[in-house]
Amino acid sequence: MNTLAPLFRHSVGFDRFDDWLETALRSDQSNGYPPYDIIRESDGTYRVVMAVAGFSRADLDITVQENLLRISGKPAEEDSEQRTWLHRGIARRGFERSFRLADHVQVEGATMEDGLLIVHLSRVVPEAHKPRQIPIGEPH
Repeated sequence: MNTLAPLFRHSVGFDRFDDWLETALRSDQSNGYPPYDIIRESDGTYRVVMAVAGFSRADLDITVQENLLRISGKPAEEDSEQRTWLHRGIARRGFERSFRLADHVQVEGATMEDGLLIVHLSRVVPEAHKPRQIPIGEPH
């Protein structure tokens, strides 16, 4: 088990901690609601999986601006005059979560399955930034 996992919770695509360490050590947003996972696959793709029970696709908003992925949810208004809640254990409060993306990490899309919002990301390194072999030539 990765003992450093709490440090990586708000950043996706970073394989080292440097300038974002200070941000990662700040207190968690929204008191941990809604819960989420960040998964790095072996092929360099990532997934942010967020539990959004009680939210429809229309209640959720996903935006990307520069290196910031923002996921927010606002539950639809309920007609509370028609209902009497005997127990209300499923949280349906609004939320906003932000994730700082590493350079060259792009949001590919999002799906919703079994009450989970899945945001698909991938690392796309431009050719100019990929490592290249430098031949050793003869002296001039």
